[in-house]
Amino acid sequence: MSEASTSGTSGSIRRSSRTRKKKKSQLPIGIAAGIVIIILGILLALKDPKLGLFWFTGMAFGFILQKSRFCFTASMRDPSLTGSTTVTRAVLVAFALTSLGFWAIKYGASQQGLPIPGQSYVVPVSFATVIGAFIFGIGMVIAGGCASGTLMRVGEGFTMQIISLLFFIIGSLWGAHDFGWWKLNVISNGKAVFMPDVFGWAGALVVQLLIIACLFVAAHKWENRKKEKNA
Repeated sequence: MSEASTSGTSGSIRRSSRTRKKKKSQLPIGIAAGIVIIILGILLALKDPKLGLFWFTGMAFGFILQKSRFCFTASMRDPSLTGSTTVTRAVLVAFALTSLGFWAIKYGASQQGLPIPGQSYVVPVSFATVIGAFIFGIGMVIAGGCASGTLMRVGEGFTMQIISLLFFIIGSLWGAHDFGWWKLNVISNGKAVFMPDVFGWAGALVVQLLIIACLFVAAHKWENRKKEKNA
């Protein structure tokens, strides 16, 4: 290599190093934002303790979602696109834990002769479920995130997700407006299934956990198979 080319190369390296700007530290902004969050939480708690609880719980969930990149869309999309089932298995573990918690709450209320909480969410499974799942699936793939993922990315400043959130709200309002018609003409034709009524309380929990375990194993095998094909 000639001396001219060597000097030219070193000169370009020096010029590129001069033009490279150091990133500003975001630590002061983070500290200021944390102080504002704490002050707002305290003010809300003084007005109503539940508001303060909701505020700090929401902030904690947002932090966990952002750091873990937890997203229901990714759990359904990644196995097909990349073969990864890490998020899928994380969602299944979350389902298993929440199943145990909800089962304990409902079983405890039943044993004490109290109204079982959450029974209003035991609704008929009908053709409306299929239509809703299909439309929601298309929407969340195009938007690149489900409700939780969209809210998390809005907090990160993604413009596309802000637009997605806007139309998510519009679609929700539209759906709420037409829900009466769907309930009368479609949903009411389906059948509601409460698993403890079919399998008993212990059987319902076992069946639920077995289904989740089978899906977990299937997801793990799917990822290994994809890795072997790409190897």
